[in-house]
Amino acid sequence: MRKLLMFALLLLIYPLLQAQQTLNNESIIKLVKAGLTEDLIVTTISSSQGTYDTSADGLIALKNAGVSDKVVAAIVARSAPPAVATVPVAAFTTPMLPAGIDEIGVYFLDKSGVWTAVTPEIVNFKTGGFLKSMATDGLVKGDLNGHVLGGHAKTSVTFPVKIAIYVPEGTSIAEYQLLRYRPHSDSREFRSVTGGVFHSSGGASRDSVDFKSDKIAPRLYEITLNSAIGKGEYGLLPPGSYTSTNMASGGKIYSISILE
Repeated sequence: MRKLLMFALLLLIYPLLQAQQTLNNESIIKLVKAGLTEDLIVTTISSSQGTYDTSADGLIALKNAGVSDKVVAAIVARSAPPAVATVPVAAFTTPMLPAGIDEIGVYFLDKSGVWTAVTPEIVNFKTGGFLKSMATDGLVKGDLNGHVLGGHAKTSVTFPVKIAIYVPEGTSIAEYQLLRYRPHSDSREFRSVTGGVFHSSGGASRDSVDFKSDKIAPRLYEITLNSAIGKGEYGLLPPGSYTSTNMASGGKIYSISILE
């Protein structure tokens, strides 16, 4: 019997919905006066297009016409603008880098407090002897010798020296080598290691300088060099600069000249 009654009510409102596809306050008042239940009217509101007057006067008129609070609430909910899906700002925000640092490389903090890029220099490598002048200094297979033109780096700094290294994705700061050059009048040289064994007294680690770094942003590390290491010519050798194992090759190194 209940199903039959619901079917009859639907037949009653169908002509109304057909004649007026978009419901409004007047339509709802007609449905209420026709005796439709709250649930049926709410369902109709939820499933049909509607343009409603939800101002204070409009809601008072609905209440005075006998529209229940439940139906009025459905009208207000239907009239509310659709919620816009939002994505947390963090999902679109790239990690903030200090001013002046915008790409992979090495930077120094100048006297004005600005991070300034250190221009890389070309370094030529050779294995099996430390550039003829040092060929008899205990070198064995695995030593890596670097040669850079010019007696001094173009970048000059003073203690304390602050250096920032922005590393490539998937690269560790531990893969960088800080090296002390052995300067000549027209060049600078250093000895490092490729991964082989080296002589303990004069081997490949002789020109390596230990350093500690602090991570200040994703993939960005800061190094502070103080007077304990001594003034002179230094270079930061990034990983991948040396690719050949048996012949001369070239790469890049970031050089600084510490004056005092």
